[in-house]
Amino acid sequence: MLAADAQTQVAWLVKHGVMTDEIALDFDHALRMAEALVAEGQLAGEVTADLREIDVILGGMSDGENTDRWTSDALAADEGWAQARRLARRVLVAELGEWQQPLPDITVIR
Repeated sequence: MLAADAQTQVAWLVKHGVMTDEIALDFDHALRMAEALVAEGQLAGEVTADLREIDVILGGMSDGENTDRWTSDALAADEGWAQARRLARRVLVAELGEWQQPLPDITVIR
């Protein structure tokens, strides 16, 4: 999800009726699984540095002063999102050979 183009991310957010932070939450879920996947040999240990860097970037965007960085418009304009996107793409290329992957389909329970 994080590697997708900003326009694709916005369309996904609208389709599922969720906020921009859902992209970071999706990444956080993946990050939590990374160590176990490395231990099982299903994920190359080399990509964990990029994953941690993404986590630092998103964490740095998350304080109360940065609410403007969590809008749909910010996905295309904010340098933090661009950096996270580049790193996410690098991880996917390293692991799968291609960064463009199908976006997850989710069900939102309200």
